[in-house]
Amino acid sequence: MIQLTVISGKGGTGKTTLTAAFASLAENAVIADCDVDAADMHLILEPGILKKEDYFGLEVSRIDPELCIGCGKCREFCRYGAVNENFEVDPYRCEGCAVCTIVCSEGAVYMGKRVSGQVFYSETRFGPMAHARLGIGEEASGKLVSAVRSNAKKLAEQYHKGLIIIDGPPGTGCSAIAAITGADLVLVIVEPTVSGIHDLKRVLELAAHFMIPTLVCINKYDINKENTRLIEKFCTEAGIPVLGRLPYNDIATKAMLHKQTVIEYADNNDYANENEFANQVRIIWASIEEILADVQDKQDGPEPLKMKNL
Repeated sequence: MIQLTVISGKGGTGKTTLTAAFASLAENAVIADCDVDAADMHLILEPGILKKEDYFGLEVSRIDPELCIGCGKCREFCRYGAVNENFEVDPYRCEGCAVCTIVCSEGAVYMGKRVSGQVFYSETRFGPMAHARLGIGEEASGKLVSAVRSNAKKLAEQYHKGLIIIDGPPGTGCSAIAAITGADLVLVIVEPTVSGIHDLKRVLELAAHFMIPTLVCINKYDINKENTRLIEKFCTEAGIPVLGRLPYNDIATKAMLHKQTVIEYADNNDYANENEFANQVRIIWASIEEILADVQDKQDGPEPLKMKNL
């Protein structure tokens, strides 16, 4: 199966809007919402949950009151202040370093599992979907992203789907790494701002490190056409295809309020500007499909695009 991951250097660039639109245009696809820190694909696709499982993240320490003698070593050595005066562990402070289990001479401290969120197997009007909900104050989002991708593969095998479309998280942290590692193609969404250009370069460096073929789409290109030209120039020099430019348009907001993709909303409303936006998305998806077909034809795996001057 082929995996396409949509990412960006920052939040709010239109990743989910485009990923949902691609899902509505694709055939034989599984959708995976891997932006687990701020999952919102469900707002558009309204998935019906088929199965829910608890997700266990980092282990946290527990203290057995029957064995604890109150010596205070666990409190003394805990650099996160997770052990209170009653020798109870605050799970939101505990970082799972397990130093307390080492210093406790009575064996009263042990590591235990903690539910850090839930993962879901769902069905949408465009096909199966894997997604998750990270608990409040929880970390280890990278591990949860990996769990969602693993579930998406299971759904693809179960429903005989040949493509997984991944809505990835923004930035270059561990969750973004987990979202692109092993992917066959990465699409980066960028806005033509100074910070957008800076973040684009960081994301492209990340994709280049993992030798993943990368494409770029410029959203809201007309808010600063000079920066748009700078992005296109940079990508040309780096050997990275720019698939398209999308104008600033409030169709994304209107569509989300109606719980629709931009493709669905444009089809249901005969407005010239919105139809133009949706048509541009269709053109971008058609280009992606051609590239994905080439990737699939290469039995030995895709040859990474050469990237220079990053």
